[in-house]
Amino acid sequence: MTYVVVELCVDCKYTDCAAVCPVEAFHELPDRLYINADTCIDCDACVPECPVEAIFADNNVPENYALWTQINIEEAPKYPVISAKIPALHGPSCTGPEE
Repeated sequence: MTYVVVELCVDCKYTDCAAVCPVEAFHELPDRLYINADTCIDCDACVPECPVEAIFADNNVPENYALWTQINIEEAPKYPVISAKIPALHGPSCTGPEE
């Protein structure tokens, strides 16, 4: 099993999750994060750190976000790893908490 970042992260890029990941499984895009399924060890450390609740276990992704499992698998390795907390992106479509 692995974890998946879904659409709720788009424009709401908080990196608290990446900072607690013990295996550097997070990859950063300008407006979101993905989790690398080959790197993730299913430790669950990231889930409670996401203020917009955008991280799900791959076997528990809500149906309306199901395509995001494959997106994470295919896209994460294409982007740089992030393992530190940086200032949050609270873009125009973000409905998460402001910092």
